[in-house]
Amino acid sequence: MNYLKNIVKNQKSGIHAGCYSACTANKWVIEAVFEKAKEFDTFAVIEATANQVNQFGGYTGMKPEDYKNMVFEIAEKVGFDKSRIILGGDHLGPLVWQKEDPDTAMEYSRQLIDGYIMAGYTKIHIDTSMRLSGDSLTEPLSDRVIAERSAELYKQAKESFENYKKQNPNAQAPVFIIGSEVPIPGGAEENEDSVSVTKTEDFVRTVKTFEDVYAEKELSLDDIIAVVIQPGVEFADDSVCEYNPEKAQELVNELKKYDSLIFEGHSTDYQTKEGLREMVRDGVGILKVGPALTFAYREAIYALELVEKELYKTKPYVRLSNIRSTVENIMFDNPSNWEKHYHGTRCDISLSMTYSYSDRCRYYMSDPRVDKAIDILIENINNAKVPLTLISQYMPSQYQHLRNNKDSKLSAEWLIKDKIKDLINDYIYAIK
Repeated sequence: MNYLKNIVKNQKSGIHAGCYSACTANKWVIEAVFEKAKEFDTFAVIEATANQVNQFGGYTGMKPEDYKNMVFEIAEKVGFDKSRIILGGDHLGPLVWQKEDPDTAMEYSRQLIDGYIMAGYTKIHIDTSMRLSGDSLTEPLSDRVIAERSAELYKQAKESFENYKKQNPNAQAPVFIIGSEVPIPGGAEENEDSVSVTKTEDFVRTVKTFEDVYAEKELSLDDIIAVVIQPGVEFADDSVCEYNPEKAQELVNELKKYDSLIFEGHSTDYQTKEGLREMVRDGVGILKVGPALTFAYREAIYALELVEKELYKTKPYVRLSNIRSTVENIMFDNPSNWEKHYHGTRCDISLSMTYSYSDRCRYYMSDPRVDKAIDILIENINNAKVPLTLISQYMPSQYQHLRNNKDSKLSAEWLIKDKIKDLINDYIYAIK
């Protein structure tokens, strides 16, 4: 059975089951995900958003086929079975083309869906919740308009899969997620003290509207497995809204009336492992995570830079990575990916660039100058005899892992991935 459909089946049978989806284009993160999936002999769900990866390249410069090839190359490196990779497309719809008129935006969206399906992606989140040029600026976009636009893209996906199947007869049909009870991908733009849980009546109305519109267009909902809802979790610059099961109880009880639907939770980043597990218990069978993974990656490389400085402070002839200043300089030169999120003095912004939960620096980590700095960092760490006491100072969790596992070999690569795996372990705990 389809891995994701099996999660739905188990959830409805009262079995604790779920998955986490790593929404990222960071190679270090993807490698760590595969290594953990290999360790636990499970599937790995890897996902790209429409603004990361689309037919025009997105901010990563990758089209769906390019992203797939990158992911598969990493799997090959790790020795992870490619048949156990589920590729996903997130917020597929007119997200990137909101300034266009509906006809143009939806045509681009159909091309986007076709590109993902023809590249073999099998987890498709269709999101048509955003206003387009010409839509009312004062009235909320109606459920019916959202559903009608969604049906267009669902139909395109079905047609594209039939074409894909002609070339790949054994291909597994994609499953779909609908709805979008979340802010723009990457977290809220402002700090919030609390986030409202999706109202039960809104969830019921949304599903009913989709059922009616899809039926009118003679489209089956059999492959729709989840609805994106807001379970009351979110993060912003320096705040996290924790999951509160009591506030979500009414919505959780309503979900039990649906035999083939679970919830997909976005913005689950930075939740406690117990909170994540409670979400899965309450029907959030798909946990999306992105910035928290690259936040852990950033913590690792910045900690290693401090180790590097200690190792070489009496050796001025050694070229240092200067990775934090490199990233900050690039970000100040090109503020488009953080200026809506970070405010205040230059000092305030500098702190946010490094320590913000929204982790906007992830948009800059693929810059060739950052790649070069990381190469220097890794070389400097690996060429030195690093005292364990230094690792204890700057990466205490990794120090403990090294002490407890004598087979682990201290290297920059191992330290970076192990730091990321600390976060992944929380999600594995939640879904097991």
